Amino acid sequence: MAPNGINGAHHADNDEEIDYTDIEAKYQVHYEEGFDNVLVVDGVPVIDKSKAEKLLVKIAKEFSRKGAPIKPDDITVPWNDANGKSRGYIFVEFKNAHEANFALNAMHGHPFDTKHTFLINRFTDIERYANLDETYVEPEPEQYVAKEHLRAWLGDPQGRDQYATYRDDEVEIHWHGKPSQCEVAFNRPNWTELYVSWSPLGTYLATLHRQGVQLWGGASWQKQQRFAHPLVKLIDFSPCEKYFVTWSHDPIVVPEGAQQGPQFFSPEDEGNNIAVWDVKTGNLLRTFPTVYPDGEEKKQMQWPSLKWSPDDKFVARVTPGQQISVYELPSMGLQGKKSIKIEGVIDFEWCPHGDKDREDAEKETKAVADGVSKGTKKAKENMLAYWTPEVANQPARVVLMDFPSRSILRQKNLFNVTECKLYWQNQGDFLCVKVDRHTKTKKSIFCNLEIFRVREKDFPVEVVELKDTVTDFSWEPKGERFALISSNDPNLGNPGPGVTIKTDVSFYQLERGKGDFKLLKTLSTRTSNTVRWSPRGRHVVLATVGSSSKSELEFWDLDFNFDDVGRREGPSKEEWGSGIQLLGTADHYAVTDAEWDPSGRYLATSASAWRHTLENGYAIWDFKGQELEKHILDRFKQFLWRPRPRTLLTKDQQRQIRRNLKEYSRTFEEEDAAEESNVSAELIALRKRLVDEWNAWRAQCKEEMTEERKRRGKKIERESERHEESKEEIEVWIDEVIEQVEEEVVEV
Repeated sequence: MAPNGINGAHHADNDEEIDYTDIEAKYQVHYEEGFDNVLVVDGVPVIDKSKAEKLLVKIAKEFSRKGAPIKPDDITVPWNDANGKSRGYIFVEFKNAHEANFALNAMHGHPFDTKHTFLINRFTDIERYANLDETYVEPEPEQYVAKEHLRAWLGDPQGRDQYATYRDDEVEIHWHGKPSQCEVAFNRPNWTELYVSWSPLGTYLATLHRQGVQLWGGASWQKQQRFAHPLVKLIDFSPCEKYFVTWSHDPIVVPEGAQQGPQFFSPEDEGNNIAVWDVKTGNLLRTFPTVYPDGEEKKQMQWPSLKWSPDDKFVARVTPGQQISVYELPSMGLQGKKSIKIEGVIDFEWCPHGDKDREDAEKETKAVADGVSKGTKKAKENMLAYWTPEVANQPARVVLMDFPSRSILRQKNLFNVTECKLYWQNQGDFLCVKVDRHTKTKKSIFCNLEIFRVREKDFPVEVVELKDTVTDFSWEPKGERFALISSNDPNLGNPGPGVTIKTDVSFYQLERGKGDFKLLKTLSTRTSNTVRWSPRGRHVVLATVGSSSKSELEFWDLDFNFDDVGRREGPSKEEWGSGIQLLGTADHYAVTDAEWDPSGRYLATSASAWRHTLENGYAIWDFKGQELEKHILDRFKQFLWRPRPRTLLTKDQQRQIRRNLKEYSRTFEEEDAAEESNVSAELIALRKRLVDEWNAWRAQCKEEMTEERKRRGKKIERESERHEESKEEIEVWIDEVIEQVEEEVVEV
């Protein structure tokens, strides 16, 4: 055996003889030639060298969040030797030109902070544009392509509403009006894989798929936007339709090689479940993890998890027991750079903006645009209400907070509290806190209503004490009344199959002089478990929903004896509660949903196959409870009225229309009469056509018979002779009672 030294020398000689050029060529790393992979980023804050590291880390994070991952080492900062500060721009180097091009599109115009916005150019463009011929050449105008109006349905000549139905695998959009005007406007099979949802103002229809969500709109129902959130289960629009929230039970996962960009998830989003999107651009704004009550995933998640201010300026989420975090739009940055720390906080709700608030905001916006904001009434700021439970020796609290100032407007301490529920009236005039309280022994629970009168000075609070458990509460839209359903049924906590809970329905109204809410009327021994107010107020439907044994509908009018003037001033003491009138009752077997149309004239009830498989379908009723149409449809799942946006008419224009309502109604009556006459004329024309066809066929048969008789040589009878022979006399005896006398026989 040769010594190791000789063997090693022999191998070294052989290595020098072997040719490795083919392997080196195959695995050689090719570096980018030129500067196509370098971007020049302007709009960067001017700093000194002590802050350079912190700035570069933040810039790298911003690029990575938008799907263009870079490191601080990829950034070059030019320095001004005269003062030792940066020059306000940087050079960013990417792996290749493709990534650089993507970063240019994603980050150009990106707001870095309140004072700086990135303006990005390719490094190669600097030299090219430096020697650019500046001779102006007028560009050729692009051909205009008109886009469909997303609210075209509002221009319907008949003023009809629309609704969507989802049955089996087919979604249909229907027009609803008079019987002759009802028709299917659009339908498409396999349009959704889960369910459909309208946006709050009716502009978009959202459909859910395994890959994400798509928005549709316009007269031909073209695709308007898409949001790539795989296995999405829940969705929510912001009130003004500017933003969109999606949720999936499965945490976000970004596989290797997945598409990157402002409309897609990045590695930074992995593990989260909730995503916030911009509706116009389709860009992803931010993602969040799901927060469960008490941190236990087994408990039911609150939805919507993100709650929007009515003007879309803020969105907030609660971390139970700790804080409320409010984010500004569209940056999704934490407002004030810190959350609202509230020990024990459970839930909160934003105060809605009423019509008056919106008018003030519009006036302020117009005044600012015109440069005459001085003296204009300032638009109302946002407000939110939250509650905290009893902790140690501290009582439970309900707090009204102004936002963004975060000042406390009003708070109320509560004792022996089991649970609270917040109910805002839709104009923001009142806040009702339904407080479930327990006795000191905690053996029984009763309910109180703490009602804040928000429009009045110092936010006075009235307490309505109730003995029974309240199962449903509902404010009258744009009104000063509310309805509640209460029960003392022993089966309330644990109803068995086929057991119907006995309930009482009560109506309360604000007594203007005293400022208290007074009981109008109580309807006892009902089975109703759901209250549905008309969007216009006044009319209300009481329904028994989700029961296998009861399915009653009661249609009530709360101003049956009053005109509009009497209603505004409030009823007198003698009339208090006398205007509540039952208009009609109905029954929809196994009803699971009830929803008013936007006009408040029609109610739709449906029995969904998602809840049971018994007589699925839907029915439409008028406000008096008369059935207009009913459809029994197998595998029927969903019925949704299309919402309408707020009217563009001013208060004065609306008053003018109400004053001239008789003139408008005369026009409508003439149209109805013309339609009926057209129907009658069509019916008469149809009958005449049928008679003419019969006479023509009969005459043809006579001619054929005559020809046949001639051919056989038989005698041809004249028409008059046949009529003479066929004459027949008929006598009719008629009994007529002239007088009827009743006699009574008396036995002697």
